[in-house]
Amino acid sequence: MNIEIERDGDRVRLVPAGSFDLSHAATAMGVLERLRPAVEGCQSVELDLAKLARLDGTGAVLLARLLDRLEAMGHRTQVVAGNSEAARLIALYRERRSDRLPASRRVSVLAQLGGLASQVPRSAAAVLDFLGRFAAAVPKAIAAPGSVNWGSLPALMQEVGADSFVVTGAANLLVGVIIAFLGISQLGRFGAVSFVPELVIVAQFRELGPLVTAIVVAGRSGAGFAAEIATMKVSEEVDALRSLGFDPMRWLVLPRCLALVVAVPLLTWIGDALAVFGGFVATTAITNIPPRAYLIGTGEAITATHFFTGLIKTPFLALAIALIACGHGLTATGGAAGVGARTTAAVVRSIFSVIVINSLFTFFYVFMGI
Repeated sequence: MNIEIERDGDRVRLVPAGSFDLSHAATAMGVLERLRPAVEGCQSVELDLAKLARLDGTGAVLLARLLDRLEAMGHRTQVVAGNSEAARLIALYRERRSDRLPASRRVSVLAQLGGLASQVPRSAAAVLDFLGRFAAAVPKAIAAPGSVNWGSLPALMQEVGADSFVVTGAANLLVGVIIAFLGISQLGRFGAVSFVPELVIVAQFRELGPLVTAIVVAGRSGAGFAAEIATMKVSEEVDALRSLGFDPMRWLVLPRCLALVVAVPLLTWIGDALAVFGGFVATTAITNIPPRAYLIGTGEAITATHFFTGLIKTPFLALAIALIACGHGLTATGGAAGVGARTTAAVVRSIFSVIVINSLFTFFYVFMGI
């Protein structure tokens, strides 16, 4: 097997000879790879099939790829029909390749928006279906407690609560420092630095505490839940649970929802305390406010309204994170790539949902005058 090369100016004629078939595929690939120096500087390449002794599907694919590669390099290619059957087979494979890899075309912004809008009803139906199945699973779990994997709850609580404590605590501590610095820089212009303790309490307890904690939990525990369940889905462990008579909603989703609903309020409460400490350290370090005066101002600012308006949000934020993470995990397909895609989507949508829910609570509190 070889390929004869005939060059005439800027035109090259390639004449494959011998058997280009599956049994000689390795040799054929080596021969084709050595052709690049021979065609450099030419404009047109002709493929003469007259001396082919045998050509099967593998050989046709190799020669079709050779022609595609030459055209991609800027050469004009032509098949000389010395062997009509071989030429037809090569053309057939080139046609199939062009069908699978259509030429990319630019899609207008309106077309992209239309495509997204067309997916909204289907996505909404899937979300409502998942929420409905979860709502139906709750009374069934109460009626049959043995259908819930209660044994996994302590490990889930540790994963969501104890293991997340350092990250959420540090985030809230720094948020308290940032609020104090902003308060000092802005209120100091009016000689109102004494209001910094109240600013830290109001901003942290009502808004930033629940929001920051939920975002950190969504990025950490939400991603973990989505990846874990997605891996079980693509490895058919979820199907195995169904075949054994276990409902994934009760066995997998419900314990994770309970773990988050219990742990996130606790993390928020601890984060609020650390944020107050961060504000205390920052304010007393760069201003003349005595520590005792700051503590008195903090005690006066802490009210049940400020405390509970923020804490009431946290179970709803936690439930949204758990449902989104588990829902994306249960819809994963396609192996490792599908697991990664579902995990990424779960984190993004969880964080967005947390911000939306927090905003809705804020609007409600403003409307009610709370």
